[in-house]
Amino acid sequence: MSRPALSVQLYSVRDLLADDPAATLRALADLGLTAVEPYGLTDYAATLAPLLRDLGLEAPTAHTSLVGEGVDLDAVFAAAELTGTTTLFEPAIGEERWTDAEGVLASAAALSDVAVRAADRGIRVGYHNHWWELENRIGGVPALTVFLEALSGDVLLEVDAYWAAVGGADPAALLAEYGSRVAAIHVKDGPISRDTEAQLPAGSGAMPLGAVLAAAPDARPVLEFDAYAGDILEGIASSIAGYRALTGDAA
Repeated sequence: MSRPALSVQLYSVRDLLADDPAATLRALADLGLTAVEPYGLTDYAATLAPLLRDLGLEAPTAHTSLVGEGVDLDAVFAAAELTGTTTLFEPAIGEERWTDAEGVLASAAALSDVAVRAADRGIRVGYHNHWWELENRIGGVPALTVFLEALSGDVLLEVDAYWAAVGGADPAALLAEYGSRVAAIHVKDGPISRDTEAQLPAGSGAMPLGAVLAAAPDARPVLEFDAYAGDILEGIASSIAGYRALTGDAA
């Protein structure tokens, strides 16, 4: 099985996207990308859907709130259908929910319930980590591992390898441990710190991205910058080149 096509998390270009969605998506397509990962899907779906179609882009995965107060799952699923998105990731559950087993298990139950409703619409759901799910430990193991073991088997993971490393984990070992549950990987680089402004294009920082990508060859790679000190489109172009150098894959 070949690796899914390289994607980019649109949060990376959020300022450009707010100013000119069409020009921003066209710029990403011109870099050779064929897939993007929207964020805040219900807010952007109506704008993105025709642009994706016109530019030949896909949005196989997206970030959108799935659990918590005020979430309208019918609206979420309708937005996913509009953009052709088949996998939705909860982008974050707050740090306070990962400090004890009760909070972790409650979060797992809530996301598992969403998965049942999503399956009726032909959609899969999963979770995207930050550092706190790895930094916090329960019974001697990362809270994220407890969470995964409590989830129903059809709930996936999008492992943010960078934040996992910030949280103290070996990201390649983590991906190997979680195996086929990993549907996507956030690929970013930098000094492995919480300083988002210090993030760098893929292959130019301290992350062992070659080992990370080799550990989950069937997962979709998704480039992301939480922030970038330079021109963001140039940063993404450099990340594409770095990704190609690491994997030999075409973007």
